[in-house]
Amino acid sequence: MAVSGLPFDDIRALFSGLPGPSAEAGQMVAQRNATLFGSVNAPGRLADIQRWLAEWSGVSPTVNRPMVAIFAGTHGESSDTAREAVAERVALIAAGAAAVNQICGANDLGLKVFDLALPYPVGDIRVEDALDEKSCAATIAFGMEAVAGGIDLLCLADCSGPEVPSAPAIFAALHGGEAGDWSGDKTIADTVSAALARLGAVKDPLEILRRVGGRETSALAGAILAARTQHVPVILDGAAPLAAAAILQTAAPGATAHCMAAQAAYSPVRERMLDALGMNSILDFGSRVEEGENAALAAVLVRSAAIMHTETKSP
Repeated sequence: MAVSGLPFDDIRALFSGLPGPSAEAGQMVAQRNATLFGSVNAPGRLADIQRWLAEWSGVSPTVNRPMVAIFAGTHGESSDTAREAVAERVALIAAGAAAVNQICGANDLGLKVFDLALPYPVGDIRVEDALDEKSCAATIAFGMEAVAGGIDLLCLADCSGPEVPSAPAIFAALHGGEAGDWSGDKTIADTVSAALARLGAVKDPLEILRRVGGRETSALAGAILAARTQHVPVILDGAAPLAAAAILQTAAPGATAHCMAAQAAYSPVRERMLDALGMNSILDFGSRVEEGENAALAAVLVRSAAIMHTETKSP
C-alpha cells in the first residue's frame, strides 16, 4: 500500500478499486452443467458453489492451493485464564494436534496460524479504545499477507475464544439493536453495552473496528480485502471473521460478495449476523466449534465441486 499521513486513508483508498465478479466465467459454468447434466441447476447447491468459485476467481472452478488461516489475539477485558487459553489453542495448532490440523492434513489443505502479539492484549473496550489508528491500520496490512503464495481459496477463522465481546460489539455498532441481540451471554452483553455507550455516535466502520475490535478482527479484515483484490474466493468461519466482513461491507457495500460462510446459523445470534451480511453458507452441521474446522470441511466440499465440474466427461 502507498503510505500517507493518515493510516486509514490508505485502507479506504483500496475500497474504490475492488474488482467485481466475472459474469463470463459464471456463464461458462452454467453452460457446462447444462451440457453435462441436462440442466444448469442439476447439481443443486453444488452449482451455486461452482458459479461462485468461477465468478470470483475469474477462471474455471479450480482449487489447487487452498489455505486455512487462523488468527489469534487477546483482549483487555478478558480474564488472565481466557488469555492463557488463547495461547494454548495457538500452541495446539502449531503442534499439529488440534482438530483443524487433522482435517487439513487428511485433505491436503494448507494451514497457518497467526499469533497477533498474544502477550499484549488490546485495550479493555469497556473503558478505552482497543487500538489506535496506526496500530489498527498496520494490523489490517499484516492480515493482507494471508493471501501470499498464490493461493486460490482462502478459509478464515480465529481462535480467540467464544467469550470475546468484540464481534457482537461491532455488529451492534453497525446494525443497531440491543447488546443482547448479538450475544447470548449476559456478561458479554454487559461488556458490549459499556463499549457502545463509550463509542457514542461513531458510525465510521474503521473507527468502530479500532475502538471495539481487536487485532484478530483487524487482520481478518485485511485478509478479506486482499483476497478480493487478488481474485481469491473466501470462506468465513466464526464470529470474528463475520465481524470483519461486516466492517468491510459497511465501508464499501459489496466488498464481501466474494465471501461465503462456512456453515449455516446454529443459534439466533449467528442467524442475525448472517442475515445482516446477506451471506450464503456452505455447510449445515450445527457445529459450535469455530476454530477453522468448519472452514476446512467447507473447503473440501468446494474443491470437490470444482473437480466434479472440470473432470466430469460428457456422455
